[in-house]
Amino acid sequence: MGIFETGYLGLFLLSFLAATLVPIGSEGMLLVMLGTGYDPWLAIGLATAGNTAGGATSYGIGRMGKLRWLKLIRVEQEKIDAWQGRVERYGAWLALLAWAPVIGDLVAVALGFFRAPMWPVFLLMAMGKLARYVVISLPWIL
Repeated sequence: MGIFETGYLGLFLLSFLAATLVPIGSEGMLLVMLGTGYDPWLAIGLATAGNTAGGATSYGIGRMGKLRWLKLIRVEQEKIDAWQGRVERYGAWLALLAWAPVIGDLVAVALGFFRAPMWPVFLLMAMGKLARYVVISLPWIL
């Protein structure tokens, strides 16, 4: 069975994985599903829920992180300081960017690593991800 034959469950799972460090995207599957008649709001809701759960997982991975681990994999102190400065300056509001390609996963991990407050992070993360999926789906919901 192909990924597009799994329907809503496949969309949820793909959206979850797309919000972790796995380099895949969920937008293509959402668009295929909308183009083939799936309910737009249900698909948007499940994609948002899966992607938010994946982002929360990335946050949790960051939360378990230790500074010495970053040193072991040779992350430069300047990069660590830069991310810490961003989290201290913007806090949970950075979670609005967790949907963004390339940096979104890093944002979620950094928010966890530097102990941004969990529930505001999850709420703002969900809002950003929902907004992205709504914009992508506009032709089917207007």
